[in-house]
Amino acid sequence: GDNNYAYPTWLYWRLLGVEGDYPFRRLVDFTITSFITILFPVHLILGMYKKPKIQVFRSLHFTSECIFCTYKFFCFRWKLKEIKAIEGLLQDLDNRVESEEERNYFDQIPSRVARMLSKSYLVAAISAIITATVAGLFSNGRNLMYLGWFPYDFQATSPIYWISFFYQALGSSLLILENLANDSYPPITFCVVTGHVRLLLMRLSRIGHDTRITRSENTRKLIEGIQDHRKLMEIIRLLRSTLHLTQLGQFLSSGINISITLINILFFAENNFAMLYYAVFFAAMLIELFPSCYYGTLMTMEFDKLPYAIFSSNWLKMDKRYNRSLIILMQLTLVPVNIKAGGIVGIDMSAFFATVQMAYSFYTLALSFRV
Repeated sequence: GDNNYAYPTWLYWRLLGVEGDYPFRRLVDFTITSFITILFPVHLILGMYKKPKIQVFRSLHFTSECIFCTYKFFCFRWKLKEIKAIEGLLQDLDNRVESEEERNYFDQIPSRVARMLSKSYLVAAISAIITATVAGLFSNGRNLMYLGWFPYDFQATSPIYWISFFYQALGSSLLILENLANDSYPPITFCVVTGHVRLLLMRLSRIGHDTRITRSENTRKLIEGIQDHRKLMEIIRLLRSTLHLTQLGQFLSSGINISITLINILFFAENNFAMLYYAVFFAAMLIELFPSCYYGTLMTMEFDKLPYAIFSSNWLKMDKRYNRSLIILMQLTLVPVNIKAGGIVGIDMSAFFATVQMAYSFYTLALSFRV
């Protein structure tokens, strides 16, 4: 199959000028990186200087989201080589899909889920862009979308105000796109890797049950299975290196932003529209975290089934040499496979529930201050 599940991520990278061979790519890249990726969060941070506390708190969640987004973006850029290596290995595993049953399974589940994930992330991003811009346009007076610092008075004349407003609209939209590329990468990759582990399970458990197949052919199948497993473990190694820092940033930003949003809902939301906005933002933070954790858990569970699949193959009928290889593979598959963010937090459902629990305890703590 073709690698169309990773395609959306590469499309965003191309739009942002990170990847691809087209004229002016370096220029586009340099412009976006310096004026948006770096300057946008900086102008938001400077914009908070000497502002009333209530205003600062209202824009704090967006500012911190932008800071973490830029951080994750640079982490991913730094690991672009690893990401490409993962693509290559997944391509190799794609080419291994042989039988009709395997192809059907793969087209039905991993490919479909991966496409669905990328579409739902896109919808979330577009709705975020629209709500933010509309809220900015409908605010009374010449207000910007977010507190920001400009080297001039942005309210001086109408054109200057609109240029500043446009910069914020464009900046937030591009950062949301960057966030999309950052956030959709782990769950989509986990999902596809899970699919390939499932295919390996199918292949391994089938070995030796068909009596028409010769011994040497069965041995060849086992060796191919060992090679597939090696490729999968290499992908896991590369994913560990790629997601080590980015997902740590993801957990930190979720934790911090959920807390800020709850404070806003409890103390600073002045009307229902603001409440709704914060509630949507709160949901978005959880939704941002959920797919990675969910597919991280699924992936670990599939890897855990490998020893059983090996055991279900017809190894009683095989010779000593075959069984020796089988035992070695069995030993290799007994190691639990999980990916930890920052080497501390496992990217799995327990981390997701820990985040929700933290949000709840923070909420009850803040409530006790409210009285």
